[in-house]
Amino acid sequence: MAELGLNEHHQNAVINYMRFARSKRALRLKTVDSCFQDLKDSRLTEDTFTVDEVTEMLDGLKVVVHSEVESELINTAYTNVLLLRQLFCQAEKWYLKLQTDISDLENRELLEQVAEFEKTEFTSSGKKANSEIIKPKLAPLNEGGTSELLSKEITRLQDENDKLKARLRTVETQATSALEEKLKLEQFLKDLNKVPEDQKEVAVLEETLAALKADFEKNLSVSTERQKSLQDNLISTKHDLLKVQEHLSLTEKELEKKFQETAAYRNMKEILTKRNEQVKELRKRLSQYETED
Repeated sequence: MAELGLNEHHQNAVINYMRFARSKRALRLKTVDSCFQDLKDSRLTEDTFTVDEVTEMLDGLKVVVHSEVESELINTAYTNVLLLRQLFCQAEKWYLKLQTDISDLENRELLEQVAEFEKTEFTSSGKKANSEIIKPKLAPLNEGGTSELLSKEITRLQDENDKLKARLRTVETQATSALEEKLKLEQFLKDLNKVPEDQKEVAVLEETLAALKADFEKNLSVSTERQKSLQDNLISTKHDLLKVQEHLSLTEKELEKKFQETAAYRNMKEILTKRNEQVKELRKRLSQYETED
């Protein structure tokens, strides 16, 4: 571990990038210096200048310097993006997700630490500044050893993940069906109850429904005995009904017999008998007249 808190391999990569940045910075500074030198060689040929002439020269120099600095800043940003792309591509091959903290880029303490690191690496004894630039390439991913084990583990985890996803889809389907059934039942209950306005009434109805359900479950266990008892009661009632019908029939006969024994019945019967005899006599007479004719 060193000043930046990195291992030797990563620290060497940082040094190479800093060397690349220093070379680009030195080249761009030379370009800026040449802009000033060109101005001196091309315009500063007289002993005196007017204010307008000085203003014109400074404005032209500002445009040139502004363009050079802007170009360098843009190029630096793009090179940083390419560097990040290399790191992210390597991480994605191992299914890693790197994270960055942009706020640390303006951390003054860390910036001073990097500046001190650069000063130590490139100014001490003048050796490292003049050393050859090392251009390492991205190491290929081997198919054996640790890489093979990691690849197999990743494949296994992917298969397990696919199985879990399939199971999750099944559970989601079942949950959706259960939710739809629940919604239908709730809608059915709302239609039955016609949605009471007072929530207390809803609570009372729910309690009543729960009590009825509990009572139903309780009565269901003894339904056989009650059914047998009801059947026995029904048979007994039928017997009682037959007895009552028989009693009514006897009562009716007795009433008819008593009525026949009354004076009114006897008088009516005598009157009917006399009338019948009179009718017979009349018919007999009529039959005599019919014979004569």
